[in-house]
Amino acid sequence: MVSDYSQYAWLIPLFPLLAFLALTAMGRQLKDLGIYISIFAMLLSFIVALLIFVERIGGNVEDFTWDKMNWLQVGDFTLKMGFEVTNLNSLMLVIVTLVSLLVNIYSKGYMKGDERIHVFFGYIALFSFSMLGLVISENMLELYIFWELVGVCSFLLVGFWYFKPEAKAAAKKAFIVTRIGDVGLFIAILLLYLYMPGHALDFTSIHNAFTTGKIDPTIVTWIAVLIFIGAMGKSGQFPLHTWLPDAMEGPTPISALIHAATMVAAGVYLVARTFDIFHASPDALTVVAYVGGFTAIFAATIGIAQNDIKRILAYSTVSQLGYMMMALGIGVSFTSGMFHLFTHAFFKALLFLGAGSVIHAVHTQNINEMGGLSRKMKITTWTFAIGTLALAGIFPFAGFWSKDMILTEAYEHNQLLFWVGVIAAFFTAFYMSRLFFLVFMGTSRAKAVASEDHDDHGHDHANEPHESPASMTTPLIVLAVLAVVAGFVNTPFNEWLGHWLTGQEHEETANWTVIILSTLAGLLGIGLGYLIYLKRTIPRDIVSSKMPWLYTLLNRKYFIDEIYDAIVVKPLRGLGYILELIDIYIIDGIVRLVAFTVVSLGRLGSRLQNGQLQSYGVIMLLGMLILALAIAGRRFIHAG
Repeated sequence: MVSDYSQYAWLIPLFPLLAFLALTAMGRQLKDLGIYISIFAMLLSFIVALLIFVERIGGNVEDFTWDKMNWLQVGDFTLKMGFEVTNLNSLMLVIVTLVSLLVNIYSKGYMKGDERIHVFFGYIALFSFSMLGLVISENMLELYIFWELVGVCSFLLVGFWYFKPEAKAAAKKAFIVTRIGDVGLFIAILLLYLYMPGHALDFTSIHNAFTTGKIDPTIVTWIAVLIFIGAMGKSGQFPLHTWLPDAMEGPTPISALIHAATMVAAGVYLVARTFDIFHASPDALTVVAYVGGFTAIFAATIGIAQNDIKRILAYSTVSQLGYMMMALGIGVSFTSGMFHLFTHAFFKALLFLGAGSVIHAVHTQNINEMGGLSRKMKITTWTFAIGTLALAGIFPFAGFWSKDMILTEAYEHNQLLFWVGVIAAFFTAFYMSRLFFLVFMGTSRAKAVASEDHDDHGHDHANEPHESPASMTTPLIVLAVLAVVAGFVNTPFNEWLGHWLTGQEHEETANWTVIILSTLAGLLGIGLGYLIYLKRTIPRDIVSSKMPWLYTLLNRKYFIDEIYDAIVVKPLRGLGYILELIDIYIIDGIVRLVAFTVVSLGRLGSRLQNGQLQSYGVIMLLGMLILALAIAGRRFIHAG
């Protein structure tokens, strides 16, 4: 069946682009109207995305491709631009537009009073445009253009509060670290251009070439690994994960957008979109699976020892992205990875926006300075609890279904990765219960706020924490509902999503061993957190007092940043210093010497040209003497 709505998919990124242009051109003049323009633009994008999605799940709709725009022509080769709609990217369109819409609504309350609020909403609109353009791109080069634009937007938003040195440093770090991965992706695109029949870069041609084995297996592996390096940068996989926790210096709504629907989702989506390439290379799949598995447990252990509420959630994101990559690398299909991306978008956006609501109330990000908020912030507490249980993989919340699908595939195809996933699930449940109990339960440990004024970002400083305004709590409620029900689109008893995404029938079986073990891991993690941080039957310092080196290792994030600083940053800074000296004293020195010589000769000439006859006579006499000596010397040499 031919789609009726897919041909209008180009409107989805267009609306936020128009909002960005309007806010950039006359944001200050629009004032509060600019906020509503951004929200309305995302609402229109969401409506169109939802219409396409509903149409595609309602019947057997063919993939739609429009590629009528000839962008570059070199000889017989023509690079076309356009857009494409498939079941995979129609799902992504709904995720991105819905989360972006909710973040826009939430930001209206969170950013209230910020003097650059129109700039903030303009950046969000540009960010949404970039991600939506990436999702519907028809070929790899077009995707790469939007891929880079997403990186630029993250730089602008992470460093939005540019007057904070930490924000500026985090923005630069995010931009530079992700560039490393982007170089890998760019090389992969060059290899695709060289080895694809007809130099085609569109996804349909890539599918046909790699499913029929037309490209040498060694080249296939190189292309797949290089694409994955690009995905590692955007999706924060080890060892390119270090930018993601630092990105928490940006406004909290941006943290939610980056971690749930845009930047980090782009890497997972890229691997899923090019899954034909990975499926043609078992070696590349192995790399993806083991890097993902290691990242999942690596980041989960770090999250245990962090005290900043947003950084804990950031390492949680890194860990969950590791789960998604592990699922893709196991190689059964991209369904489980995309399913977890789908559910994770809702409960992680919920958790970050919930964290923003908490920060808005208590004006600190340190969970050790919180406590007892459940009595004063009931909506935030209940919605955050739902997000916590979903992330911990507790039945029947969304995270339970998607995480168990990944663990089931791992159990059947790679036992080592299965146990890595189970242990990571235990750590996830533990650090999330620690966060929840310290923030919302017990007694308040908040420091008294002396001022009744607004802070630098326009937040109201009240002595007592209070619930956030409706513009902030409404998105929390919507996301909480989705965190409960989203997992039911694909259960072991009805694997509808897998069939719809891939077109392949999936055997509907529940692996009770996996369900029991994963549930036990989650419950044990929550139980241990309860005993330590709420019941206090186990001392909080049981690890730090007996094994301080272990706590320090986890708290300092395995010293990865320090290692990079020692082996990469400082040597490069030293090399830069040497090159600066060469530039100043050799390159510039030669230039200055030439300039000095010319100027000196000019000054000498000006002194000689003084208009005095006796000076000219002396110079002529000296010239004749020099000439005579030269002639005499030449004759003497010839005579000898």
